Amino acid sequence: MLTETITAPALLTGLRGFSNIPPFPNDVPCAPLLKLSFKKLLDGDVEESKRLFEASKQLGFFYLDLRDSHEGDSILDDVDRLFKVGEQLFNLDVEEKQKYDFSGEKSYFGYKGYGKAIIDKEGTLDRNEFYNVSFAAPPNVSKDDILALSPPLPAPAILAHNHALFASYIHSAHSILTHLLTHLDQHLHLPPHTLPSLHRLTAPSGDQVRLLKAPPQDPSTAQPALGAHTDFGSLTLLFNRVGGLQVLPPTASPGQGPPEWLYVRPLPGCAIVNLGDAMAKFSAGVLRSNVHRVVAPPGEQAAVPKYSVVYFARPDDEVLLRRLGGGDVIPLLAEGEVEEAVRSKEWVLRRALGRRIGGNVEEGWSGTERVGQKE
Repeated sequence: MLTETITAPALLTGLRGFSNIPPFPNDVPCAPLLKLSFKKLLDGDVEESKRLFEASKQLGFFYLDLRDSHEGDSILDDVDRLFKVGEQLFNLDVEEKQKYDFSGEKSYFGYKGYGKAIIDKEGTLDRNEFYNVSFAAPPNVSKDDILALSPPLPAPAILAHNHALFASYIHSAHSILTHLLTHLDQHLHLPPHTLPSLHRLTAPSGDQVRLLKAPPQDPSTAQPALGAHTDFGSLTLLFNRVGGLQVLPPTASPGQGPPEWLYVRPLPGCAIVNLGDAMAKFSAGVLRSNVHRVVAPPGEQAAVPKYSVVYFARPDDEVLLRRLGGGDVIPLLAEGEVEEAVRSKEWVLRRALGRRIGGNVEEGWSGTERVGQKE
């Protein structure tokens, strides 16, 4: 696996939003994620583009350094403000937040309370709360709600009052991820604009912003806050400042036995990007949707609340999730092989609502691990 060593001085520069948080300890095993420069990718740096493709094939996780570019600096400013919005949102009374739980209406947008989702097939409950924002008219935080692509859902005033902020964040996040898709198009030898055309900003889709909070955790507990899973969309753009995210490498180092869970250290100025099941399906396993989970933050960070801001990019609702043609990198179907072709909207609903209490757990946890988890 290609790696880049993150040294201590690199962690001390540009501590936007990190200065009041206990330091991430240096004595825990961390995943050797590549750190890619968004500015270099914007500038068409060939070697940086190759590193993006390698990271997308090998682990499906990488850091994206957003500093030193106008678009990157803009989204980092938006994220700073969204962290504050998240704090205000989750400080509302539980009764008020529960008004915006729309799971009973077969919607994965809105509020999910603490302990209201299942994190594994044994039925263990989660240990966080989150709000999936949709993007039509004023209130919610999905792309469709904020950008008025679907009828708006009710939402707390704190979200409605920050509609412009959410719209700015969505436009920037979608643009950044579209740029990554364009690079992946080239390496998969697909016709130009193939992947971006399946993820249009102006088309209804399952894209959403998620604001998330996990309370302080007991670092000695063995129970994850969110169990092992793959993301079911295309690309995830994650901003966090407190640790707890872990990835399971596809293979162990030679002579080291089976792979072990490794922390992903949050880095100032960087987003953590990972590929989801849709990309594994589109590429027939060339690109990797990797298993990950969330556990108690390490060291002193376990004593503070963990907030996250996430953008989930998913294919347009009517897109069929199946391998793409038109290139020579993605393998063809073998003779007699049958491939499931499910609409994106159906796939997202199946996976998202299956994880809620009372949902179909088997469907909620049946990702593309056999496709995206190749050795």
